[in-house]
Amino acid sequence: MSTHSRPERVAQLIQQKLGEIFARGLKDPRVGFVTITGVKMSADLRDARVYWAVHGDEKTRTETKQGIEAARGFLRREVGRGLELRLTPDLHFTYDEAIERGSRIEELLREVKTHEAVLADEKEPAGAAEPTEGEPAEREPAERKPAATAATAAATGAGDEE
Repeated sequence: MSTHSRPERVAQLIQQKLGEIFARGLKDPRVGFVTITGVKMSADLRDARVYWAVHGDEKTRTETKQGIEAARGFLRREVGRGLELRLTPDLHFTYDEAIERGSRIEELLREVKTHEAVLADEKEPAGAAEPTEGEPAEREPAERKPAATAATAAATGAGDEE
């Protein structure tokens, strides 16, 4: 027996069926390449929240949303034929912003990395060069040794004499 609940299994079947329908394509030219990213079912299996994504700008997303809303009845009927449930769930389509947010995070990370590289280049003196294979790398400054010794003494309990 599966560990998934019935709403989760039905949601997975709806996602698969809608994916097939969108892969075949709809007659509406506003609906391009749509990805169904997830489906959440109500406990009574009467409502399904369908999460979708499309690549493109805001205009493409708006047009696709209008096309999907216009095709809701057709999509519900096709899902009903494929699932053979007593009641076909009502489909509610919601744009999934997770992909867009992920892209934005990647863009910000690239900007930070570029900014850090620029700062590292500015910080490095003009005459300093990377040590070659035969040259030893610079040693750490002596200033750090006492701090490490003090931390070691504190951790071992040395110096707690009263």
